[in-house]
Amino acid sequence: MQLDSVDNWVPDKSFKVPIYKQIFLHIRENILSGKLEIGSRLKSQREMAKDMNVNRSTVVEALEELKAEGLIDGRGSRGTIVVNNTWSLLTSIARPNWDSYIKYGIYKPNLHTVQMINKLEFRDDIVRLGTGELSPELFPHEMMKAVMNKVSSKIYSLGYEEPKGSFDLRKEISKYVKQLGINVSPNSILIVSGSIQAIQLISMGILQRGSSVITEKPSYLKSLHIFQSLGINLRGVSMDNYGIKIQELLNSINSNTKALYSIPTYHNPTGNVMPMFRRKELLSVCMENRLPIIEDDAYRELWIDKVPPPPLKSIDTTGTVLYIGTVSKSLAPGFRIGWIIGPEPVIERLGDIKMQTDYGASSISQLILTEWMSSGLYSKYVDLLRNKLKVRRKIVLDTLDRYFSDIAVWNRPSGGFYVWLKIKGNISMKRLFHIAYKNGILINPGSIYDFSKNSCIRISYSYASETDMKLSLKKLSEIIRSLM
Repeated sequence: MQLDSVDNWVPDKSFKVPIYKQIFLHIRENILSGKLEIGSRLKSQREMAKDMNVNRSTVVEALEELKAEGLIDGRGSRGTIVVNNTWSLLTSIARPNWDSYIKYGIYKPNLHTVQMINKLEFRDDIVRLGTGELSPELFPHEMMKAVMNKVSSKIYSLGYEEPKGSFDLRKEISKYVKQLGINVSPNSILIVSGSIQAIQLISMGILQRGSSVITEKPSYLKSLHIFQSLGINLRGVSMDNYGIKIQELLNSINSNTKALYSIPTYHNPTGNVMPMFRRKELLSVCMENRLPIIEDDAYRELWIDKVPPPPLKSIDTTGTVLYIGTVSKSLAPGFRIGWIIGPEPVIERLGDIKMQTDYGASSISQLILTEWMSSGLYSKYVDLLRNKLKVRRKIVLDTLDRYFSDIAVWNRPSGGFYVWLKIKGNISMKRLFHIAYKNGILINPGSIYDFSKNSCIRISYSYASETDMKLSLKKLSEIIRSLM
């Protein structure tokens, strides 16, 4: 392809821009627009100078600048060839300083270890010993197929849902939580895209910048930077076998404390269950101090030995508790469906913010979950799931008994996903993490959940295959011994 005198264009000698610069900019624009493709031949310098009514030296100067940017090649009477395109052109143009934008963005980056875990989890050659989700082996394929077939006959459109989410789904959730002792109307329920979004909405909607939120120490919440990114301080209070320590909590509450975040049932990462007497103590303290509780109940359905105590929300008579539920742990994280239950004015406020952020949770996911719940399949499924998790828990505990009894101590969870492993003695957890993943084992170090360094590991029995759990735990014990 050849453009005659570069599209019969001539420079404007009345402009303040130098003639050679006008020629340079015009040819570069032709390359940028695609009029001059790679391989296109320009006329010779002499011909271009004649057609543009300029000195040949002016054309030479313009072409030299184009060569300097790597856009053209060739010289003299043989003409000049376009050898590069917009990508190299773009590299020569001044760009925004993206590093400064990244540095000063509102959201703080994840901890480096958390970022590595998030990336390594998608490698096929690694065993995920800390992952907090259900294994693909546990996915209810046949049940899901039946639900999808049923839902497909009911889909007439997939428009936006109302701000609080599908009314049909909220009715089903209202019935579901009634079995837990929570009596609430659909109007006091907000559908969200999982527990993390619930926490984000609460932090954006009702908490003040510069205020403080208290949580257990350790806590899953510490591995995220949701509150900190919005200028809210996160403070930890120690736990005993019954959950958060009440006296230490009382000593930590001050005028700047605006909420308590707690996972009382199958706590993440320790697996602890807060007994009823401690739940009553906790609620009483928070009511007396007018301190809202954010109760994250993501693991409730995953009991193995016995039904856990009812939620804090079920004994809340003053609207102190904001209750978060989800199916991300019990059914599938890809659904991205959870819910917040709270006083209606709070739900209205959070619903308005949700509409500003993503205009509602997935319509198809809400339809599918509504069918799961209304058909009774969800209850049948979780009964089956508990039995499978019981088998997996036994495998992990037996393997720990065999290979870790002299190097670590651990809890024996009555449900949930996690075993909280405490290594005896001092070892470098950073080295352990790196050596483990070099050996194809991905662990979740306890330090990402704590407010100080520790020698703990969150072991999950929910994701890796049964064979992989056995072999990887054995190998992990060998690595730990080598570091002692």
